[in-house]
Amino acid sequence: MNFGQFLLRRLFLMIIVLFGVACIVFFIANVIPADPVGAILGGNAPPEAVDRLKAKLGYDQPLIIRFGKFITGAVQGDFGVSLKTSNPVMEDIQNYFPATMELALVAIVISIILGITLGILSAVHRNKAIDQFSRVFSILGVSMPVFWIGLLLLLVFYFKLGWLPGSGRLGFFTYPPPRVTGMYLIDSVIAGQWDTFKEALLHILLPAFVLGYNATASIARITRASMLDVLRQDFIRTAKSKGLRKNIVIYRHALRNSLIPTVTIIGLVFGSLLEGAVLTETVFSWPGLGRYITTGMLFLDYPAVMGGTLYIALIYSIANLIVDILYALLDPRMRM
Repeated sequence: MNFGQFLLRRLFLMIIVLFGVACIVFFIANVIPADPVGAILGGNAPPEAVDRLKAKLGYDQPLIIRFGKFITGAVQGDFGVSLKTSNPVMEDIQNYFPATMELALVAIVISIILGITLGILSAVHRNKAIDQFSRVFSILGVSMPVFWIGLLLLLVFYFKLGWLPGSGRLGFFTYPPPRVTGMYLIDSVIAGQWDTFKEALLHILLPAFVLGYNATASIARITRASMLDVLRQDFIRTAKSKGLRKNIVIYRHALRNSLIPTVTIIGLVFGSLLEGAVLTETVFSWPGLGRYITTGMLFLDYPAVMGGTLYIALIYSIANLIVDILYALLDPRMRM
């Protein structure tokens, strides 16, 4: 199979996945026993008003017709109008998504730095104290729920120690920088507002660490296993026998050859960070897409929930597609 056929097959599979996600999201949102019209008008609304609003929102139409309109609109980037904000859902997504993307980017940077460092140290110092610490750190990272870690770190670093801010993207009295990308760290640098940059950085550290904790644990374990495998290779023994310094053997020869599996897992976990942002943003009151979806669920704002979920699924699928393409370019056997 040549690269073009591989790419077409992956694109076709991505479309099927997205269609499946759209089906699941739509039918769950429309089958559960909840009445968004009643939530908007209240329980004492006259039947005429209820009927008018149902007709306006399209809830008086058969389910299959509404599904067809939802799929047609989603293909065109139109997810309808939010019942809570009265804005087009895509417009809300464009306002909220930069905060989620900024959080995910900082989280993946923290995960890469901590994960690779821990993986190298635990492989080089196998079965010693740092290796045991890395093992416990990784097990906790993959086993503890995100919301529990978030609440625990808020209790320690915000309420008890007061080292880091607790919620939001900026302080209550701080104005956001002029919008360019919607990411405060980048926009404050562009505007030269370094005090705002520092404040935004302090606000994002805690939620980014919580969001990336699971990814950090995965990267650390993959790096450790790959490093141990490379350190047993003949060329490493040859490098040592030539009298090269330990740091050169580890960082120039072993690390470079052990990073391919790590790069693969980094691409995969980045997509999962967007998925995990729903809980993290709720715990830290982070005004991102995850919190937008959660608020939509509480207010029975189905267009917002369906549109936001499908948008995250799209970004997740694109991230996986990029990883598959890179992997196929590095190893042609993956095209089979």
